[in-house]
Amino acid sequence: MKKNVGNTDKLIRLIIAVILFIVVYTGKVTDNTWQYIFLIVALIAALTSLLNYCPIYSLLGIDTNKKK
Repeated sequence: MKKNVGNTDKLIRLIIAVILFIVVYTGKVTDNTWQYIFLIVALIAALTSLLNYCPIYSLLGIDTNKKK
C-alpha cells in the first residue's frame, strides 16, 4: 500500500471523523439509519487518515502526499 494521503488531508479526515462521532454520541441524530451512516463514514475517515491510504484516491489516481 503506497501512502497517498497528505498531512492536510489527514487532519481534515480526522476532524470530520471526530465531529461525526460527537454528533452520533450526543444523540443529535435520532434516526438509526443516519446514525449508522454517520458512524460508517466516521470510521472510514478515521481509518484512511491513520493508514495514510485511501482506496478511492488510488482508483482516481489522486495523491496528496508530498514526496521527498
